[in-house]
Amino acid sequence: MFNITILAIGKIKEEHFSTAFTEYAKRLSPYIKFTVQELKAESFNEANKLRAKEQEGLRILGYLEKYPDSKVFLLDEKGQEHTSQEFSKVLEKSSSHFIFVIGGSLGFDFKILNRYTQHFSLSKLTLPHELARVVLIEQIYRAVTIIKNKEYHY
Repeated sequence: MFNITILAIGKIKEEHFSTAFTEYAKRLSPYIKFTVQELKAESFNEANKLRAKEQEGLRILGYLEKYPDSKVFLLDEKGQEHTSQEFSKVLEKSSSHFIFVIGGSLGFDFKILNRYTQHFSLSKLTLPHELARVVLIEQIYRAVTIIKNKEYHY
């Protein structure tokens, strides 16, 4: 059974995104162990953007250091793109705990980018973080249905 965590800065605030996310989480539950870990988003203004990004980075590092054997993917628009079939193969070929990390609205601190080199892109487009979470969980669900030969991906 797969073990997947989505680690995200901030919470989903918009009800429509929350509803969609919850639906895919429910659909995944028979197939994988799935968790969501939300870390506090840092308030910022023009004067303290770097400090806010650094604080969020420290929170992310603190969490990831508890799982040194996990396979960590940073969601990054400059990361590697996959088709749904390719993504299912990435999941299928490893029995690791996968952690998909969605940074804050300022992006990832350089300490995170330098330490974790697996960067995964949902699209070359920049997506709002709440929407990115929905797209990610739908693609995880799609990948699992491909692996399990369920009718969903045509």
